[in-house]
Amino acid sequence: MKYLKYFGIALAVIVLDQVVKLLVHYQMDFGTAGQIKVFGDWFKLHYTTNPGMAFGMQLGSEYGKLILTSFRLVAMFGIGYYLYYIIEKKMHIGYIVCIAMILGGAIGNLIDSVFYGVLLNNAPYDATSPWFHGQVVDMFYIDIWEGRIPDWVPLWGGSYTALWPIFNIADASIFTGVAIILVFQSRFFKEEKKEEEDEIQKQFIEENKE
Repeated sequence: MKYLKYFGIALAVIVLDQVVKLLVHYQMDFGTAGQIKVFGDWFKLHYTTNPGMAFGMQLGSEYGKLILTSFRLVAMFGIGYYLYYIIEKKMHIGYIVCIAMILGGAIGNLIDSVFYGVLLNNAPYDATSPWFHGQVVDMFYIDIWEGRIPDWVPLWGGSYTALWPIFNIADASIFTGVAIILVFQSRFFKEEKKEEEDEIQKQFIEENKE
């Protein structure tokens, strides 16, 4: 039961993420033509796809996407095992929930990468195979600023871009989980630190007895 509760959080993120992505794909037009304003001009629904990592960055290789998807697959199992481990160790509930959110988000985007090239036919035209080459569906657009970046800016100079990336529920879940851990890390790890200090003190006492 204790595992089901936290892995259930990850499952809920996955289901919600996939439902929203499929609704966007089948109910919205792609790009600016299908853009829907939610709160004025600053928050919109905007259907787009991302072939690479966060912020649209890609590995510059013919097999870059395959490598990225494979890495995500390995990371999914790693995070899943880590979630099981911290549940067993009875770490802070807030920390466990955050890891569950991160796991759900990671699997949500992994599903896109593995299957959407086939199911939604959205793999890049030059992909070696539609499997493992699916593009991640994004839709939430916070329009703070968009325009052409000056040529002198490293990496992104000369490109037309938005100040805030378009993201999805999986991205939001990962970002929220990481942000909460960073803000509350002292509270999350206080009990573990105390246990380590108690263990060190216990060892010190035992050594001095000898």
